[in-house]
Amino acid sequence: MANLPKFVDLPIFEKTGERHSWGVWGKDDRIGMVNLLTPERVVKAASLVKKGKVFNLEPSRSIPHPGYAKEEPSYKHHVHKSRTGRSDKVDDWELHGGMGHMDGLMHMRYREFGYYQGLQEEDLDKGDTLGIERWTQHGLVGRGILIDVPLHFEKMGQKLDPNKRFPIRGDLMEAIAKEEKIEFQPGDIMLLRTGWMRWYLGITPKERELAHERDVAAGGIECPGIDNDKETAGWLWDHQFTLLFGDNQAVEALRTEGSDFQHRRILALMGMGIGELLTFEELSEDCARDGIYECMVTAKPVNIPGAVGSPAHAYAIK
Repeated sequence: MANLPKFVDLPIFEKTGERHSWGVWGKDDRIGMVNLLTPERVVKAASLVKKGKVFNLEPSRSIPHPGYAKEEPSYKHHVHKSRTGRSDKVDDWELHGGMGHMDGLMHMRYREFGYYQGLQEEDLDKGDTLGIERWTQHGLVGRGILIDVPLHFEKMGQKLDPNKRFPIRGDLMEAIAKEEKIEFQPGDIMLLRTGWMRWYLGITPKERELAHERDVAAGGIECPGIDNDKETAGWLWDHQFTLLFGDNQAVEALRTEGSDFQHRRILALMGMGIGELLTFEELSEDCARDGIYECMVTAKPVNIPGAVGSPAHAYAIK
């Protein structure tokens, strides 16, 4: 492991009992766990490419955004034709939101204590930004590991319901990694497959509408994901993941229970990046065939100063 303090040794907010990593890379750090994507780890990740097969992890942005009922994309694409060819532009394009997007460190604050590194709104407004472009300028390239939860259940003769809350804890992820012959390494990019995206793309517009009505009545959607507990946040920190990419709406399990929304810990307190609504189906099938669950992963957020989120523009390469 890299020379980082254990979770239990991180500073604590006595008022809430929550721990944070602010200052671990110095008071001026603005990229958090992305610091672990060092040149040496990029080289090691590149060595995992054996057959040159590339997997696009970002679903089409023409797919309706969850919310289910609105059966149209969350943008408007205009194509302009001329005698010499075509040009185009996009209206109402959500940087944070839509299929296959990333949450930057400005997406979530922790109560009155602030954003990552303790920055407050006035700091961000003055230009001391945690914008996602800082990750873009550093580069997001590293070793990806697929934690294939539905496949694990299938091997046990069970089924993981993608439409019901199921908390995924550290011990389950460790068991799946052992089954996949994967050893966690500092700087890993976790690709957490829950099967939610496969379910969502497989239902009809009418079924999406009914699911939306049900979820509104129940107080929010349900899906499997990383557990909301503080102990699970500690497990993630101690294993030194750089980015957490999920195929569901939040990476973590929904609906959240109480006030324990893991986003606040992952983004604001630990400086760990999140990717949501990605697709791992083709990658999962390939990994099941060749038994190799590690790969090189690249992501390219937009280079827009102060951007809160971005399409992930992510690939897995084996």
